[in-house]
Amino acid sequence: MIFGVGLIGGSLARGLRERAGHDGEVIGVGRRAHSVARALELGVVDAVATFDDDAALAQALDGADLVLIAAPVAQTQMLLERIAPHLQPHTLVTDAGSTKSDVIAAARAALGARIGQFVPGHPIAGRESSGVEAALPDLYVGRNVVLCPLPENAPADVERIAQMWRATGAVIGQMSAEQHDRVFASVSHLPHVLSFALVEQILATPDAELKFSFAAGGFRDFTRIAASSPEMWRDVCLANRTALLAELDAYTEVLAKLRAAIDAGDGGALETVFARSRAARQAWQERGGKRVASDATSEATSEGASAPTPSQSGPDK
Repeated sequence: MIFGVGLIGGSLARGLRERAGHDGEVIGVGRRAHSVARALELGVVDAVATFDDDAALAQALDGADLVLIAAPVAQTQMLLERIAPHLQPHTLVTDAGSTKSDVIAAARAALGARIGQFVPGHPIAGRESSGVEAALPDLYVGRNVVLCPLPENAPADVERIAQMWRATGAVIGQMSAEQHDRVFASVSHLPHVLSFALVEQILATPDAELKFSFAAGGFRDFTRIAASSPEMWRDVCLANRTALLAELDAYTEVLAKLRAAIDAGDGGALETVFARSRAARQAWQERGGKRVASDATSEATSEGASAPTPSQSGPDK
């Protein structure tokens, strides 16, 4: 059962069906009837329901093995509260949220003593396109999925969620929720804010259209993720505000140093920063985005996440 049959939820459904040969029923649940109807029309799911149809939710959850919440993180508690009255003892719930501490707090509030049935997760994959039409059966191939198990989770239940993602071709890693939010504030949430900010800064100038008309590859690459969902990234920024503010402050300090070097005409200082950054970026690219050997969070570091292919390149949640 998938709450939110868009890019993330739809790609899971297609990956399980088309790559793993899953022949069980997949039920899609959404806020709007027309969106889940489209998923049904495309054959991504076998049946549909909407968030506000309590009878349909109860029927869909009857006998459900796994539930994925692939909706904006701010909706997590509301969705879990809708699920809770119908949640059966054998049913596991996981999520695809880009933040984890807030999601876990929401799950504890909504599920109470049944918190052990919720296994927090985060697939690190995306595209600029959204909606079920953008779903790909191979979106998760070679991509990282981070699980943040709770003390209340049975190891066998965590493994069930891991097996679901592995079936789509994903590579599984584990972190604490706190570590997850610090890491992704740096390498995902901050870049999205900066990308949106650059476009906003240009829009605020009187010759914005002239600038856009001459923008080329560098602008395209830097602002690619500004095509992401405003609703989703609003929620991510607010949910992870403490870690994100720390990253913004650190980035601002670096900008201030670069500004001072430019103002002083200090080419040596600029080149030192640029050379160090270039070397780090090249080293990351040469290992294909894979985790370094010292990273103990993966199940198999030699099978870390591959670099995005052109068809998959997009906002990394």
